[in-house]
Amino acid sequence: MRTRVRPALPASVRAPSLVLAGLGLVTLVVLGLLFAGRSTPSAFDAGLLPGPDGLLDPWWYFANAIDFCGEPVGSAILMVLFVGGALLAGRVRTAVLALVGCGITVALTSVLKPLTGRTIHGSFLSYPSGHTAFATALALIGAFVLVDRFRLGRAGGLALMLGLALVCGLLMAWAEVALGAHYPTDTIGGFATALAVIPATAFAVDRVWARR
Repeated sequence: MRTRVRPALPASVRAPSLVLAGLGLVTLVVLGLLFAGRSTPSAFDAGLLPGPDGLLDPWWYFANAIDFCGEPVGSAILMVLFVGGALLAGRVRTAVLALVGCGITVALTSVLKPLTGRTIHGSFLSYPSGHTAFATALALIGAFVLVDRFRLGRAGGLALMLGLALVCGLLMAWAEVALGAHYPTDTIGGFATALAVIPATAFAVDRVWARR
């Protein structure tokens, strides 16, 4: 008897997720056009940037610990744990989604940085935030697993998906802004990148798998 392969994108949230992906893409492009070539914070950014003294202990250490999760070593550790857990749970599509989806998400932020040319502290390319994009992407994939595992309907599944993505995305965004690595709008762009990529990639993984 064949075991049913669990979907990467649960059917209950498929349609709203793809709508959100479209909204994420629009947000990413609009913000990129608005801030292309700029090296100063917007009025929105200025109100959320840390003061001249920066973070005080122990918040500085906390922010750095969060930031580490988006660094190459930290993100690699998270990916090994996540993909390994998915494979052990028999969720092959989820494992593929994590590898492909997170890879595309981070690659896209790397490509967009020089294209938009927005800088912080003089010469550091900042839009969109790759750290925020990675954290949000992994949270979205984890949310898909939970929605499928607990068989949540559209409303409950969408609430869980957005809630988990916002918590993880905002936590990383706070760390990036507090450490002076990004403007707040850079982190919104990172969140939008993950929102645009992950549902679409999950849908594609399921379609390709179904044709095998």
